[in-house]
Amino acid sequence: MANELPVLTVTEINNQIKDLLQQAFRSVCVEGEISGITFQSSGHIYLTLKDESCQISACMWRSSTGSLAFRPKTGDKVRCFGYISAYPQRGNYQLIINRMEMAGIGDVLVMLEMRKQKLAQEGLFNPEHKKPLPFYPKTIGVVTSPTGAAFRDICQTTMNRNPHTKIILFPCLVQGDGAAETICRMIRIANFYRMCDVLIVGRGGGSQEDLLPFSEEIVVREVYNSQIPVISAVGHEIDWSLCDFAADRRAATPTQAAEIAVPVYGEMMQRINWYKNDLYNTISQDVHNKILMVRSFKPENLEMQFRNIEQPYLMRFDTAKRELLENLEEKIKDLRTQITQNVTVLENASPATILNRGYSMVRDKLTGAVIRDSAVVIPGMEIEITPARGSFTAVTTDHWSLETDN
Repeated sequence: MANELPVLTVTEINNQIKDLLQQAFRSVCVEGEISGITFQSSGHIYLTLKDESCQISACMWRSSTGSLAFRPKTGDKVRCFGYISAYPQRGNYQLIINRMEMAGIGDVLVMLEMRKQKLAQEGLFNPEHKKPLPFYPKTIGVVTSPTGAAFRDICQTTMNRNPHTKIILFPCLVQGDGAAETICRMIRIANFYRMCDVLIVGRGGGSQEDLLPFSEEIVVREVYNSQIPVISAVGHEIDWSLCDFAADRRAATPTQAAEIAVPVYGEMMQRINWYKNDLYNTISQDVHNKILMVRSFKPENLEMQFRNIEQPYLMRFDTAKRELLENLEEKIKDLRTQITQNVTVLENASPATILNRGYSMVRDKLTGAVIRDSAVVIPGMEIEITPARGSFTAVTTDHWSLETDN
């Protein structure tokens, strides 16, 4: 009976399968989550759609991409309209997408967002917890796959920037079952033995599912608890993981992580030489100034300095002395004038001066009292008259005439 079946070539059977698929699924609408997507330079888009248990390859030709209202990315949940076709050369079938629209956030992204919010509320992403990276790390630790391109890129970049920096590989799984546990174990080993100055944790690019171990809660907590500063370098620039938020620094790629961690040796030496020369010039200038200062303490210089200090004070002393003498002379002159005036006043008020003018002083001879009023004089009263020179006595009469003694 087997001999009655027609003999078909591989091409013929694949073409028949293609025709059957296109007739049976000439118009379908498939909803799923984008697991991996590639944008070709030709304008075509290749991607994988998946659900909880299965996946299907799909493509969108350049002629259809103009209808896109958004840029699809891994993790997006989309609804695709098109037909099923086959690629006879490889015997693969795929969904040819004519139109695509968003169908909601993917399950993976929902789960990651919920986990992110939970860890953020616990403070695992707080900026104040971030540790500064060492300026000159002698040893770089790398937690990644030993066979991946990430480790080769880190080694090459580190060697180009500073060949004196050591690199220690902490090999681990970076995807699949058990990957998160091995990542945590390597981080703990590096911290327990303090084997490096900075730790790069990451891998190369991949789908969101491939990067999931670096978003596991145990890995995020291990990165947060690391005493060694951690640089997260998971995937390429558009990729992300929860480790990026817990790490002390985030790098877009493993290559950039090495650039962040390792300074360029030539630039660093140039800066050191600049600081050395600047310090040398500063010290030399300071020593020169101190030498000039010490030279100024020679005896002849000290005498000159003393005279320079003394001279202004002597000048001030002479000026003060001259001003003091001038003030004293002026004061004495004023006092002499005042004394002369007072003497003149006193002399003019002196009884002798008054008597020299022709006046005489009359006293009661009996009592010696000065007679200032004629009303006190009685007839027969003996009085004493004192002119400017000498004195004589007299007796008053009834007619207020005076009788003098011989």
